[in-house]
Amino acid sequence: MANVQGIIKSIRDIMWQDTGLNGDAQRIEQLGWMLFFKIFSDKDKELELIQDDYTSPVPTGLHWDEWASDDEGITGDELLAFIDQTLFPQLRNLTVGTNKRALILREVFEGNNNYMKSGQNIRKVLNKLNEIDFNVSNDRHIFGDIYEGILKELQSAGKSGEFYTPRAITSFLVDMLNPQLGEKILDPACGTGGFLTCTIEHLKKQSKNIEDLSQLTNVMGWEYKPLPFLLATTNLILHDVEVPNITFGDTLSREYTSYRDADRVEVIIANPPFGGVVANSNENNFPLNYRTRESADLFLILIINLLKKQGGRAGIVLPDGSLTGEGVKQRVRQRLLEECNLHTIVRLPNSVFQPYATVATNLLFFDKGTPTKEVWYYEHRLPEGQKSYSKTKTIQAREFDPIKAWWHNRQESEQCWKVPIETIVERNYDLDIKNPTAKVEEEVLTSGEIMERLTASFGRSLELLNLLKTTNG
Repeated sequence: MANVQGIIKSIRDIMWQDTGLNGDAQRIEQLGWMLFFKIFSDKDKELELIQDDYTSPVPTGLHWDEWASDDEGITGDELLAFIDQTLFPQLRNLTVGTNKRALILREVFEGNNNYMKSGQNIRKVLNKLNEIDFNVSNDRHIFGDIYEGILKELQSAGKSGEFYTPRAITSFLVDMLNPQLGEKILDPACGTGGFLTCTIEHLKKQSKNIEDLSQLTNVMGWEYKPLPFLLATTNLILHDVEVPNITFGDTLSREYTSYRDADRVEVIIANPPFGGVVANSNENNFPLNYRTRESADLFLILIINLLKKQGGRAGIVLPDGSLTGEGVKQRVRQRLLEECNLHTIVRLPNSVFQPYATVATNLLFFDKGTPTKEVWYYEHRLPEGQKSYSKTKTIQAREFDPIKAWWHNRQESEQCWKVPIETIVERNYDLDIKNPTAKVEEEVLTSGEIMERLTASFGRSLELLNLLKTTNG
């Protein structure tokens, strides 16, 4: 059994020495494509043993065993030249046809890069990766836990934090929605695949035979950025999904009216990007009365459309900004409340997604097919004695145990309250309803915390202004 944790630590140390890697996001991307190709190649070997007619989509000369697996193999400038001038170009132009594994391989290499500049360092990393056999269940299981830690690091890796949702939240949403084998389950903004893998593990518990496991392909993800697509694909392969059902492309680029009943799904679980401005004039793909450049609002109206008309259910993360506001925002909320039963809103503290985002967020649960009559609110509070969540003090799964106990036996209390639809309509469909029993507490911040929040706020504002300038010419 390999010391997987020690191997990954050694790889990190080697990467820190390479001048081509700058910042955590680049190191994660570099490690990402190398891990993906090793895992993909190990899976190839397994498939060749169990399927008589299986043919690897990797071209001759590019198989891992042909250039990477020999510890005394090519190194230095020769290895660097092979990766930059042969491996990447050929895989980026791979002939796909109907081979889904070939498509995944090409899409991963199309969107990612080799940043390392030292062939000697690359050889050291390859030799370390060769110590892990991803066909050995114990190695794969241990590495799966470590991989989760690597993904978690994205939360503090600059802009890449948007692709990671704390696992306590993913597991809570999945548990409450309780997806079933045979249902189609979608995350239209899947990031690194946290909701998908959590759903897969949930479905595995229901599985009794190989036929049941074959239904895991009903778990689908859409992602339009190369790095999270790579990481999500690897994540699903680690969870025993032979061909991950993840589509690489911009979710908002398709015409809203082009979706038909066959496209709709029973369950949607998602943390759509929020605080951003949509690109490529994608807002024009939506009906005029719902057009906005705020990504979270477009995703919400799209999610309503993608649910099956009767019984489709969703659990999503949304910022406070989507619960209030006039114009398009109000019309989106009205559509939600009239077409769906928005039965629960869990209000989260504003530090759940720190350091990537400091805005307050909410978990919305709704079923399509019947209008809302009342909305239950549950105020999730920080653990006693804790002022905020942070990189070292993240939200924990056990914190949701009281909500789970309350879920099927709802009573109003100082933490939970219900609001009739009549009140919400009178408020112009404003859903940003505070706890009526809450005492206003002053939030005490250190000067360092204040500076961090100001810096993040100014940086985000500048980014949006630059995007608007670019868009408007």
